[in-house]
This record gives sequence, C-alpha cells and structure tokens, in this order.
Amino acid sequence: MTGTFDATAWTGLLLGATALFAGIGALRKPGAWRTMIEEVERSPALQFVCGMLELLIGALVYLSNPWIPSDLLACVLKAMGGLMMFEALAILGFCDIYTQFWLRTLAHMHRGWATSTALLGLVLIVPSLLRFQ
Repeated sequence: MTGTFDATAWTGLLLGATALFAGIGALRKPGAWRTMIEEVERSPALQFVCGMLELLIGALVYLSNPWIPSDLLACVLKAMGGLMMFEALAILGFCDIYTQFWLRTLAHMHRGWATSTALLGLVLIVPSLLRFQ
C-alpha cells in the first residue's frame, strides 16, 4: 500500500465534522451551549481542563499544518490552530471575563452562532474531502 498521509486533509475533515455536528446539536438543543459555558464559569477545574485541552488541540492543529501560501486550506487551519491557542490562554487566564462575553452573546445570537458553526464545518469538510482524491 503506497500513499502519503495528508495531515491537512485529516485535520480539516475532523475539525469540520466536529464543528458541523456541534452546530447541529446546538440548533437541536438551543440552551445547550449556554449551559456548558455557565458550568465552565462555575468550576475552576473545568476552566483548567477546557483551557488545557483547547491549548493541546490548537497546538496540534497549528503544528501539523505547514504555512504554504499556495495551500489555502493549510494556511486557514494553521491560523485556526493559532487562534485556538490564543483562546485557550484567555480561558486559562481570564475565564471570568471571557465567559461573560460569550454568555451575553449567546443570549440573543444563539441561532446565528450555531448556524455559523455548522456552516464553518461544511466549509472545512468539502476541501478536505477533495484532497483525498
């Protein structure tokens, strides 16, 4: 069996599927994201675990995708990995402020965020699947 492992295609596919189904789940259960954020806000242990997990995943996404200007998907994923690491540090250092921002935003824009998340998932899945051919 010959072939190469395309880390960018797999990263895009897995992140895209995660975003797509998280968005679908949020549309099916409108208060779920708000409840999760409230739970994280109340628990220092959950704040640390969520921050460290996002830092780890963001670092893996960032490090597994090379910066090749002609490869748009790799550049987008590298940028997403960097943003994930930045968000993780915000959660670890300023969770009280950061969660309040999301609680206020989700109060009146829940459907928009859920739909945007699902669409982002589709936008990542399609070019990722095309790379497998």
